[in-house]
Amino acid sequence: MFSHSKEIKIFSANANRPLAEAICQKLGVPMGDSVVKTFADGEVSVSINETVRGCDVFVIQSTCKPVNDSLMELLILVDALRRASAARITAVMPYFGYARQDRKAKARDPISAKLVANLITVAGADRVLTMDLHASQIQGFFDIPVDNLLGNPVFVKYYLSKFDEAARDEMVVVSPDVGSVARARAFAQKMGMGLAIVDKRRQKANSCEVMNIIGDVAGRDCILFDDMIDTAGSLCNACAAIREAGAKKIYGCASHGVFSKPALERIENSCFEEVRVLDTIPMPADYTGTKVAQLTVADMFAEAITRIDEETSISTLF
Repeated sequence: MFSHSKEIKIFSANANRPLAEAICQKLGVPMGDSVVKTFADGEVSVSINETVRGCDVFVIQSTCKPVNDSLMELLILVDALRRASAARITAVMPYFGYARQDRKAKARDPISAKLVANLITVAGADRVLTMDLHASQIQGFFDIPVDNLLGNPVFVKYYLSKFDEAARDEMVVVSPDVGSVARARAFAQKMGMGLAIVDKRRQKANSCEVMNIIGDVAGRDCILFDDMIDTAGSLCNACAAIREAGAKKIYGCASHGVFSKPALERIENSCFEEVRVLDTIPMPADYTGTKVAQLTVADMFAEAITRIDEETSISTLF
């Protein structure tokens, strides 16, 4: 698959090895021989058991739960590869943790996303490949190139195969809050669907949150489209609001399934027909429900890695 003489190598820490293995399978290259474990006191230990000198190396690691352990594994693995004389190191982060701490919301707040960007750069990464950053301006926090892949082509492919054209003409994409409107609008345009917005606000202090639906959802099937699901509170409340406004079947999708408790329980008890997320974060091992399933991004990341290695455009993927 690769056209030049610089050897490509793929390594993975422990956060999402199934995705890393799927990417390696798509690329037709073996997983790099490394061991990432912890000492008795909790410190991360990394051993790289093959030469990487002069290689184009990609380290696949989502900084998901346990977030700090996953981040330290990434940093130490990158440092080990830099000290082993890898020619170029790309941190492949399907899910970028700390992305929600991207600004000072109140006095004396940290900007943790910027701190994480600094740590990755200082550790020795030459570039970053990620997907659906919670705030796109985080790309500017880095002093190295950042490629931010978009997950919506995966959802577009899935829903185009699920619904025929006549059904799509009567469906509406719903943004669960005002902050997700741009993302939902781009998805709606690709699907040829209408757009609605759930506008959440408190009329006064200590009063209940009121949800106003901007757009027509009455008598129509809807797709709630967001970038991540954490506790699923906002998403399930939005689902209930549009059902109350007259929506029929409601589907949910989001790029990153963080699924902090009690997210999965809330989704199972909600009025969603189904919820689809990407496999940027592994599903909880104890999940036994039926409404939530993953769509793989292995193909997209494999293609992006190929294009980075061959120095060709990634933007044409979208």
